Amino acid sequence: MINSLFGFKKGMTSTYDARGRRVGATVIKIQPNLITQVKTDDSKDGYKALQLGLGSKKSVKKPQIGHLKKAGTNQKVGWLKEVRVDEVSAKLGQEIKVNEVFTKGDSVKVTGISKGKGFQGGVRRWGFHGGPKTHGQSDRHRAPGSIGSGTTPGLVYKGKKMAGHMGNTQATVRNLEVIEVDRKNNLLVIKGGIPGASGTIVMIEKLGKIKGYTPPPEEKVDEEAEETKQTTPVESAEDQTKTEEASVENSEEVVENA
Repeated sequence: MINSLFGFKKGMTSTYDARGRRVGATVIKIQPNLITQVKTDDSKDGYKALQLGLGSKKSVKKPQIGHLKKAGTNQKVGWLKEVRVDEVSAKLGQEIKVNEVFTKGDSVKVTGISKGKGFQGGVRRWGFHGGPKTHGQSDRHRAPGSIGSGTTPGLVYKGKKMAGHMGNTQATVRNLEVIEVDRKNNLLVIKGGIPGASGTIVMIEKLGKIKGYTPPPEEKVDEEAEETKQTTPVESAEDQTKTEEASVENSEEVVENA
């Protein structure tokens, strides 16, 4: 059973969760994911996975077109992504919709590529406090300080926090709540923010249900009242006019007799 889908981050908005609290939320466009390849333990790949296709492009290279024809589709799929599965129950060429995987109140984790911030110093990248600002230290306000470790071992350890490229790396946020599933427009509304800029591809994986989540009560429809409304004839405009004229004539007769 598949529990992950790919979509495009559309942006952020504000809405109300199941508890009536106003919260920030992220809107993700999840068009039906097309299964373009099925991998099993018996195949040459040696593991269970599904390759999903999403989006479209004007021009697709010939090898990709041939690969998609094997899945029984002529669509010009723009991106191909892979997800691991425990059991392969889906069929090649099948489309998986957002409402088939996610429901309101689900707990999900979202993985994407974070926004790139360019080359940044230690203060912004790692939260360094900087050097002293008095006693003539006019150029040490945002300096990183000493990075060595003495004569022994006489080198800078690998992974030392220093200035460098910030962002543009894979990031994951867990335990986010699904607030709404729009089946008609293929939209998924998730509570909180997720990695990446608007328009980037993200992977949404279902983890379970939000702890303590209670779905809102369903509205009960009175069937007898609905049947009465349907069986009761609606009075037309002509009937209303005739009724009003008859009432006026009756009132005039009453006045004459008086």
